[in-house]
Amino acid sequence: MIFAVEDKPLARVLPPVIALAAAAGAGLAFFVAALVRPPDLPVDTNPAPLAGHNLCAAVVLSFSSDEKMWSAARSFHDDPKARRVFVETAAEAYPASPSVSLLAVPGTDLRAWAQELHVRFRDAETVSVTDLDAAAAQLNLTAPPPKCPREGEY
Repeated sequence: MIFAVEDKPLARVLPPVIALAAAAGAGLAFFVAALVRPPDLPVDTNPAPLAGHNLCAAVVLSFSSDEKMWSAARSFHDDPKARRVFVETAAEAYPASPSVSLLAVPGTDLRAWAQELHVRFRDAETVSVTDLDAAAAQLNLTAPPPKCPREGEY
């Protein structure tokens, strides 16, 4: 028995094949990205004491009083860029000023965030960026310090 095979024009077959290949490629790309992407870091914006933490990538705001420092520290509770908030009171920081040290969520530009915070907190004595990787790169050290982990502290 001989069956007749319908001859389909290439224009009718090609679009569904291309669409299927594109969908499979996109699905594979999302799967690979999910495997390669590092896990999200925990976010805890409740102010914690700075003592015992060695920060290597942070934004630091210094204030003239503990009251101003605590007011600022509490304001970061809902800040989408803040991942961790550390405080140092006047008694702990003596002879330096009370300060709030902020670790950012990954992908945050610390310098741009520091500029935003400088505008937001006009009563801050200083707003500075601690970025030990950038500082080591500028110094051209023969034995650079260990690379700052993405958590922002050693």
